[in-house]
Order: sequence, then C-alpha cells, then structure tokens
Amino acid sequence: MPRLQPIQLHSYKPLRELVFEAIREAILDGRLAPGERLMEAQLAEDLGVSRTPVREAIRQLELAGFVVMIPRRGAYVADISLKDVADVFEIRGALEALAASLAAERASDEEIEEMERLLVEIGKAVEERNVERMIELDTRFHDHLYRSSRNERLGQILSTLREQIQRFRTQTLSNPARMRVALDEHRALVEALAARDAEAAARAAAQHIESAENSLMQLNYEERQARAASSKGDKERNDPT
Repeated sequence: MPRLQPIQLHSYKPLRELVFEAIREAILDGRLAPGERLMEAQLAEDLGVSRTPVREAIRQLELAGFVVMIPRRGAYVADISLKDVADVFEIRGALEALAASLAAERASDEEIEEMERLLVEIGKAVEERNVERMIELDTRFHDHLYRSSRNERLGQILSTLREQIQRFRTQTLSNPARMRVALDEHRALVEALAARDAEAAARAAAQHIESAENSLMQLNYEERQARAASSKGDKERNDPT
C-alpha cells in the first residue's frame, strides 16, 4: 500500500511545492523513515505526478535538511542525531529571541491580541491533553510571532529549523507537565510583547526554546536509561548464573 497519497491538483500552489510538502510531511510523521532511500520513480507513481517535480522537491528537501544526497547512491531521508537537534536548538534560540525582540517593536496591537487569543486555545488543548491540537496551535503561535517581526527571511529560516525537529516536538509535548510549562512560557512572551519590552521578549523567547531543548534531552536520557535497565533484566533472566 502506498505511504503517500496522490497529489490533489486543484490547489493554487505550484506542483513542485505540493510534492515537496507531501514528501516532507511523510518524513515528519515517520511514513518515510530516517535512512530510507527515496526512489524518484516510486514517489512519482505514489503521488500521481511525473519524476520532474519529485526531483525538484528532493533538491528542496536537501537544502532544508530533510534529505541527504550520497554520490552514486541517491537520496536518503536524513537521520537526525541528538547533536544535530542540539545544534538546531542553539540556532533557533538565538533567532527566536531576535524575532521576539523585533515583534515587540513592530507588531500591531491586533497581532498581539491574536496571540493572546491563541493562548486561550492552547490552554484548552492543554486541559484536554490534546497533543495534536497543541502542536497545531503552537505552530500557529510561532508563525504569528515570526510574521509580527516584519522580517520575512527570518521567519522562513525559523520555520525550516522548527520543521527539522518536528518529530521530536511530539515527544516532548506528549508530556502533560511540559505542555503546561510551554503555555506559561508563551504567556510570559506575550506579556513582554504587550509591554513593548524588546529585551524581555527576547529573554522569554530564548528561555522557551532552551526549556524545550532541556525537556527533550531529559526525555531521551530517561528512555536510554529504561532501555539499559530492560536490557540488563533480559540478560539476567537468560543467564541465571
């Protein structure tokens, strides 16, 4: 059964962009796994398009960090290591702080009110422990922040960085405690924006990203400890001496 569905051609977007988004989503949700080879002919057949937009989309995915090209072997889904994730968080923290600082100076009152309304919706998602909704609203919140910075290139870079670690965001936000902390961090950021305090907004944004990174690294550590304990238990059961 194909893991990608045929492209709906009634969209206003260029075909290569639709193909890019379809393959990217398949990578983010795990239908295309890290290390898996991307076969142009198979992808084109699954998506119901020619190989040309698939080839163009793969080039875009390589530039965005989702795909790696290996000479004489082809394109493969990028396998993101914890070091890669830490590097992304480091860059994102600095740029997110810049976006928040600019937004504090440039956002309209209506844009800040919209972020406040999003906080109410995020709060409902947290109470309902609706991870999928939380991630959707979190993405909208940050996109709104980037637009409010009035720096389109900055927003594009930040969106790309966020997408590169999208699969890990689901892990961290599945933790109810992290969901509540993230909401408080968003509130602190919006309060700084409403006060037009660029320095406080930058600090709040940087602390939010740092907190998200710490949460992810702690989760990874606990998972490795659990696997080690399970492996030790299996070894002891199989070796009674």
